[in-house]
Amino acid sequence: MRPPGATTALWVLRRLLGAVATLVTLATVVFFLLKLVPGDEARVVAGTGATPAQVAATRARLGLDSPLLVQWLRYLGRIARGDLGTSSSTQGPVAKAVWDVLPGTAELVVASLVISVAVAVPLAALSALRDRGAGDAVRRVLVVVCAGLPVFWLALMLQYLLGSRLGVLPISGSLSAWYDVPRVTGSTVVDSLLAGNPAAAWDAVQHLFLPALVLAVPQIGMTYRVARAELLRVLTREHVLVARAVGVPRRRLIRRHVVPQALTPVVILLGIEFGYLFGGAVLVESVFGRSGLGAFLTNAVAQKDTVSVEGGVLVIGVIVVATSLVVDLIQIVRDPRVRATAIGA
Repeated sequence: MRPPGATTALWVLRRLLGAVATLVTLATVVFFLLKLVPGDEARVVAGTGATPAQVAATRARLGLDSPLLVQWLRYLGRIARGDLGTSSSTQGPVAKAVWDVLPGTAELVVASLVISVAVAVPLAALSALRDRGAGDAVRRVLVVVCAGLPVFWLALMLQYLLGSRLGVLPISGSLSAWYDVPRVTGSTVVDSLLAGNPAAAWDAVQHLFLPALVLAVPQIGMTYRVARAELLRVLTREHVLVARAVGVPRRRLIRRHVVPQALTPVVILLGIEFGYLFGGAVLVESVFGRSGLGAFLTNAVAQKDTVSVEGGVLVIGVIVVATSLVVDLIQIVRDPRVRATAIGA
């Protein structure tokens, strides 16, 4: 019988190998799909005015004259070294370009998660207090509607209503043109605070709120359902029933005892959502004209910059896989039932 530490180490090793296999599969799928896109990559890199000889030289320099299998193996070897290639549109390293825009997308994702929790958890607590009432039924219908709203349509509607018609929030960009904030972290809000400019920070928050709300609305429904189910489960535990029997007010009981115990599944869900929201942010950033992975990938596709597209998609995949691994580790540590199922400890 293996000691618990060795069993845990083997489980972590299996998960890491599975994560690597997932990333290799993703990289392979992206590579071959982009090879199916019409157009000559060598001509795009060489430029529209390039002569046939220049295009041929560019094709040889990029290794595009090699068999497809050789190109694929070279590609896998390159990304294994952390080299995402050179952009055909900017002639700069893709890894640096992605790193420059990543904080803007992370800022949007974090803000959307904050909004999701701020709305969903109080609603779930209210439903737990008044389970099976008319208000609870209305709330459940609303969150189902939120979960089913198309993000693109919602973005356009909120831009029109809150931006164009009411003028209460900006509808594009990350910061008003009259603010000049030095770039430090890549997050407009954080950089404004670091620069000691609260007015610019507030302006950045206003620019951030609408796209973050659009990204958060579909997540509110899922977060609400998980939080509500866990709150109702905790309410049936023996120590909670005893506290209610001795007269502890239900609101106080939920606020101080039930909610803290019910947060673990919510935190795990947020970890899962964090990775997948990077993919959803691509569309939202494009609609709201924000700098981030969305704008980066949109420009790369428009300019047929396949190397940048491969790099951007792969980074999103790494984020999704990494957050999934972290969530699994949290579950192993926090929940003995999951630990017993996963590693037999």
